[in-house]
Amino acid sequence: MRILILGKDGQLGQSLIKEGKKTGTYVKGYSRIELDITSKNAVDKILTLIKPNIIINTAAYHVVPDCEINADKAFQVNAIALKNLALISKSNAIKFITISSDYVFDGKKNKPYREDDKTNPLQIYGISKNAGELITLNYNPDSIIIRTCGLYGGLTGSKSKKGNFVLSIISADKNHSSLEVSSDLYANPTYSSDLASAIFQLLLDTQNKGIYHLASEGYCSMAEFAQKIAEYANLTIKIIPVKNRISAEDFKRSKFSVLSNTRARKIGIVLPSWEKSLKKYMEFLKY
Repeated sequence: MRILILGKDGQLGQSLIKEGKKTGTYVKGYSRIELDITSKNAVDKILTLIKPNIIINTAAYHVVPDCEINADKAFQVNAIALKNLALISKSNAIKFITISSDYVFDGKKNKPYREDDKTNPLQIYGISKNAGELITLNYNPDSIIIRTCGLYGGLTGSKSKKGNFVLSIISADKNHSSLEVSSDLYANPTYSSDLASAIFQLLLDTQNKGIYHLASEGYCSMAEFAQKIAEYANLTIKIIPVKNRISAEDFKRSKFSVLSNTRARKIGIVLPSWEKSLKKYMEFLKY
């Protein structure tokens, strides 16, 4: 098994490369700077060089507020680039996996979303990711779409987001005695290392295809998540739960974007609880 990772510097990209080394799988990754996935010629050259039988695309334009300003770029990276990747993988008998998001849902269901639930994104980022899903499955029906939620991982988190939620809470402890965090935004925070392991399990069967939800078991409000971070990291900062305040100028956000791992569970793939995963991440940061 030869795997090509697109977006190697991201939280998930780094975890996938580590998982490859751990399992003895050949994995080669390229960063956004090294490979522009919107360039067909650049992608063609890499495929000729690497000759992978699996492509995992973790590259995305995912700073949500920026997507509202730079909609063209969001659609180019999150949707249009996937047409070429889907076509080239199909024509070369390469398994194609791309990562999507809980942002494709509007949150009005108020209970965990299954893979077959109707999508209704509320902002440019979610719309572009939803478009990417449709494009991928239209041009290569054998592809795998993996939706995840609240991703965090790595020593420094996401470069484009300058960290992640966990690291932000730890950092806030150094300069603040208290911090207000939303009590009405719900998600299942997912550790990138656990997600990478689940993806490798999914790849063991070449017949797997379509949409899968892979996210931590259980869910919490962002305030509850912050409180657990403070508890597990022995922080002194006080987390104050507050209702989410969104001005008319802000992008819309789903208040309940929890994912249900329905299809993966049927084939025996289940991620740990979000509490257990958070403890693992804290141990990783500590050592």
